Amino acid sequence: MPSFDVVSKVDAQTVENAINVAKKEIATRYDFHGSKTEIDFNKKDLVIQITTENEMRIKAILDIIITRGAKQGIDPRSYDVSKEHYSSGAMVKKEVKLKNGLDKDSMKKVAKAVKDTGEKVQASQMDNIVRVTGKKIDDLQAVMAALRKGDFGYPLQFENMKS
Repeated sequence: MPSFDVVSKVDAQTVENAINVAKKEIATRYDFHGSKTEIDFNKKDLVIQITTENEMRIKAILDIIITRGAKQGIDPRSYDVSKEHYSSGAMVKKEVKLKNGLDKDSMKKVAKAVKDTGEKVQASQMDNIVRVTGKKIDDLQAVMAALRKGDFGYPLQFENMKS
């Protein structure tokens, strides 16, 4: 029976490459000349730690990282910038987590969207993926098209297509 998996994941190496390009850009920008800006990326936890002097620079750094990531194929919705920055002495720090994997609510939204397409397919939730199965590949492709149009707060990828 044909099936595919709906996942949301970020490639840590691509993120690291985007951050390295952003670091080079920050080092050459005039408005960051002489600043004590640090950007650290924890590959294991997928967390970007930004340290700089003020809030304006944090916003500029985030913009640079998101822009450079988008050029490398990382969806801007992958960055969780909801956590507020905090002061640490004369410096300001911010943690940006990368969304990797679907949470329970997102999986429910995706499964509901699959059912709402009206195609003869079934959606089952496993770990942090949603597996969609059906009798015809055309039905699965119609579901993929419908999911691409929807906004679930996470970037969605389709993997493991089997016929």
